[in-house]
Amino acid sequence: MNQALSTANGGLSPELAQKAAVAHEALRDAIARFGDVVYSNSLGAEAMVLTDIIWSRGLPIEIFTVDTGRLHEETYSLLDRLQRRYGKRITLYYPEASRVEGFVARNGINGFYNGVEERMSCCQIRKVEPFRRAIAGRKAWVTGVRRQQSVARSQSDVVEWDAAGGLHKVSPLLDWSDQDVWDYIRARKLPYNQLHDRGYPSIGCAPCTRAIEPGQDSRAGRWWWENPDSRECGLHPRIRVTGPATAAAVSPATAVSAAARAASST
Repeated sequence: MNQALSTANGGLSPELAQKAAVAHEALRDAIARFGDVVYSNSLGAEAMVLTDIIWSRGLPIEIFTVDTGRLHEETYSLLDRLQRRYGKRITLYYPEASRVEGFVARNGINGFYNGVEERMSCCQIRKVEPFRRAIAGRKAWVTGVRRQQSVARSQSDVVEWDAAGGLHKVSPLLDWSDQDVWDYIRARKLPYNQLHDRGYPSIGCAPCTRAIEPGQDSRAGRWWWENPDSRECGLHPRIRVTGPATAAAVSPATAVSAAARAASST
């Protein structure tokens, strides 16, 4: 790659710079069309890309995340590093204390292990309800959903109506691959969750997430004690495929080898 061109593109390859420009334009269009747009930051790998595009380019989009109260220490560390890098604050939403207290009184401190109903109730209290509060009254919310992640998501559009939330959903990274995500992170030298380097492709609450073995589905470490069909928190569709097409963003150390394996299987 021409060094001058790479520098002009912020270290990105021409192809990736073009994808970033398309994502930026999608966000600008959403602002022009809906006005009040908010970004739900998952603090995953895709979130590092979107945060950089929003904050480094000065887009008027509020960024929020949900602190469930049971996140990994590495996730809190990432949140701090992210805010320090840009000199901005991510708005934090928390679960209602009385509802958490009620759940623990009924089910125990780790009652989510008792069954799917209890676990889904915990997710509803700690994650879904705060998320709904965060988007209430908004016109559109931004998500890091990508086609590669699932069957349902492969059929998504960049702008869709979110019937459950009562607002539009914007997915600027829809056509990005795992490789694109990590190439952007490396080129821009962005912070990311160190758990990605320890076998955690998908990261949620600490008690409900563990590292996966090579060859496992990328979400095998989420709610691993349950049947795969129930392993969702309630914010996203449950339909998923297995194999390379579902891989969530992986660490820089494994992204290249994962892409090679996928290519060799076609």
